[in-house]
Amino acid sequence: MKNSTLYLIPAPLGDGPLETVIPSGVREIMLSLRTFVVEEARTARRYLSEAGLRGHIQELKIRELNEHSTPQEVEALLELFRDGSDVGLISEAGLPAVADPGAQLVDLCHRHGIKVVPLTGPSSLMLALMASGLNGQCFTFRGYLPVKPAERRAAIQKAEKRSSAAGETQIFIETPYRSDALLADLTSTLSPSTRLTVATNLTCADESVHTLAVSEWKKVQVSIGKKPTVFLFLAK
Repeated sequence: MKNSTLYLIPAPLGDGPLETVIPSGVREIMLSLRTFVVEEARTARRYLSEAGLRGHIQELKIRELNEHSTPQEVEALLELFRDGSDVGLISEAGLPAVADPGAQLVDLCHRHGIKVVPLTGPSSLMLALMASGLNGQCFTFRGYLPVKPAERRAAIQKAEKRSSAAGETQIFIETPYRSDALLADLTSTLSPSTRLTVATNLTCADESVHTLAVSEWKKVQVSIGKKPTVFLFLAK
């Protein structure tokens, strides 16, 4: 088992040619593997087919690890490594184990002495931060905000106070169908001078990244819809 390796395989953030976001070396490693742990089997099979395994999908051993997986089911994945097999971990989009249940498998491997190798690919968080013009030396990724509006607005206020005190960029993600509601809460709760970035469909043909003061966001009509979006802000 200690001769096995867990490869953390990046996935595209959206539709488009794989070669524009997934390096050829990563695709070569994918083609060499026959065992995968994935967040959603259906989309992972489609991705693996496009990467070059079309016609061989039925030969693969694919196990799911998602938000519904129990601790016992995670521990059971250790069996995949017992014969010395290498395993690939794939999340739904972007980098595995970042805001992703795959982190549990990475931790399991470290606890059992299995080598973990991260592979290069797109990170929506870092791409959004790069393009934001906000502070890239001091930032916090806060993941998802509370669903209930009152709690969400309170969390935004708390994050803005920290941003102002430390000069720290705050980064959030949201389930796509709630992105417009989050944008509305951000523009109604944040101070007018706070700089807010909305980064949508990164790496896709209709990619959009805009940074404006909250006072300026209030003057424009924006409808994100169900496009994957990263939100960032920096308080003055």
